Amino acid sequence: MKMNEKKRLKYIEALRENKLLKDLNEEKRTDILENLEEEIWPRNTCNLSITKPFSRFHFIISGRIKVYKVDPSTGREITLFILKGNDVFDIISLLEELDHEVFYETLDKATLLSTPMAVMRKWVQENPEINKNMLPYLGHQLKFMEEYASDVTMIDISTRLAKLILSNINSKSQRLELINDLSNEELANLIGSTRAVVNRHLQEFKNDGILYLGRQKVEIRNLELLLKKLNSPNVNP
Repeated sequence: MKMNEKKRLKYIEALRENKLLKDLNEEKRTDILENLEEEIWPRNTCNLSITKPFSRFHFIISGRIKVYKVDPSTGREITLFILKGNDVFDIISLLEELDHEVFYETLDKATLLSTPMAVMRKWVQENPEINKNMLPYLGHQLKFMEEYASDVTMIDISTRLAKLILSNINSKSQRLELINDLSNEELANLIGSTRAVVNRHLQEFKNDGILYLGRQKVEIRNLELLLKKLNSPNVNP
């Protein structure tokens, strides 16, 4: 990929932090960068779906991309993950050499670097560091989905919402990140609920002094009360 020096340095720095490439030496990362193609995806666009072959592997440099499934009979969505900088996709297609029946949509303007899936498989074979890092990355996603399945079947929606919020608080700044500007519908898709139900519980959190709700903005007002909400689940959803 041809680029100016400023952009090249920016992407090299990003690849140093990438969850799969972080253990490669500088020469290897530079060689890989030369074989990546820059892609800019506008906000709120669906760039890949089950209708297109998953022929490329992507490294996310910036922006948020949601991974979701849709029930074709009802149109109802469920969000599986929100990917961000240093994440990659699609590992399942990389390993199985099959299309992965999920949709991808940008929540922000996103910058990605991509390469043909065949090239990425070659890099994995040639660089054991990538393969080593792939296992914990997959393990983290599997654990996340295991907890999600358990939460949807075993705990009430108010507690699910509290857990979602707590899991996205920056431990250093104590500020809500990643989901702080999402719509109620997007939040509902993350916890297996509906917009109306999530709106009701958010208003309850606001009235209890837990949250501040602004226009496309959620802030934590009382973390201790939020923790109590998580540790005292309701009987009914």
